[in-house]
Amino acid sequence: MTGTGTRTVVGLFDNVEDANRAANQLEQAGISRSGVSLIAGDESGRYAETTSGTGQVGQGTSSGARAGAAAGGGLGLAASLTSIAIPGFGPVVAAGPLAATLTGAGVGAAAGGLVGGLTRAGIPEQDARIYSERVKRGGALLTVQTDEQLADRAAEILDNNGAREIDGTTGAGGEFDDRTDRNGGERVIPVVEERLNVGKRPAGLRAVRVYSEVRQQPVEEQVSLREEHVRVERRPVDRPATEADFGAFREGTIELTETREEPVISKEARVVEEVVLNKDVNVRTENVRDTVRKTDVRVENLGDVTEHDRDFRGDYETRYGRSGKGYDYYAPGYQFGSTHGSDARYKNHEWNTAEPELRRDWEAKGHGKWEEFKDTIRHGWDRVRGRR
Repeated sequence: MTGTGTRTVVGLFDNVEDANRAANQLEQAGISRSGVSLIAGDESGRYAETTSGTGQVGQGTSSGARAGAAAGGGLGLAASLTSIAIPGFGPVVAAGPLAATLTGAGVGAAAGGLVGGLTRAGIPEQDARIYSERVKRGGALLTVQTDEQLADRAAEILDNNGAREIDGTTGAGGEFDDRTDRNGGERVIPVVEERLNVGKRPAGLRAVRVYSEVRQQPVEEQVSLREEHVRVERRPVDRPATEADFGAFREGTIELTETREEPVISKEARVVEEVVLNKDVNVRTENVRDTVRKTDVRVENLGDVTEHDRDFRGDYETRYGRSGKGYDYYAPGYQFGSTHGSDARYKNHEWNTAEPELRRDWEAKGHGKWEEFKDTIRHGWDRVRGRR
């Protein structure tokens, strides 16, 4: 809720033209434009020519703005679109209170970006992050802060102009108070769990390569070789001839042949060794360790919401009633303190021991300066612990 008797109604549109047409019809239905905000992603620069540095439409009004005028009977919010570059998010065009929140000193993009602006407008942080992502993809978001009796009519107008649910189905994004979806529709929180799948694949350890080659190697052996030579010798003799001598006393021929041996080489191939290649196969079991993630959903009973809200508003009036800043500005602090005060993690923690961790969590979410909201957070903490 954004104030006593008020609601925030949200519609997500595919383009600025549909959102602007819905804004015009809201005004025709008696809903004040001062509570209507429009914001759209403009990564492509499609809407850049419809804006100037001061948020006024230039002479080059785009076809998008003209289409919105034709459909809704006037430029409407499109006439006050302001270009904003949000660090870490990208360019957007915005109009209405949300644009002022995003560009305000110390309140806008530097203190939570679009998510921070939406949560200050009364949208739960989880939904605000989803809407922020859709806007970044080029969608257009229309938020309406109006009296309780006009909230249903505002939701009907958003539906009729093509508003979509967070999941993409047709229907206004919803009406929100601090903790519940006022449409009463089903809210689904997916519980995501990672599972470890272990497989196996070949992984080479060591390769063995065997080469065979033929090489020449000098060898030397000794062998005995025999040679024969004919020698003719004449010896002088003087003796009487014998019968044998007379027997050889006739014509004839005697031949003697000389011989010699020479080495003969032959080669014989013989297997002298075998090289055997084989594999030894071993099977081993290995423990694989890793971490998996799982969504844990904690359901906390925060007690009587109406009672808490009355207490928070009473503390606001006492502490900040004259600060010039509305309850919506400080509401996130009260909610943060009450949520963490009832968290089981801090069951045995006193404020002084829990404060450093709470401060890191608060600043990590980009809600604003800790010192500015510390008292509201402490009040919410003590409230749920029964100390107020």
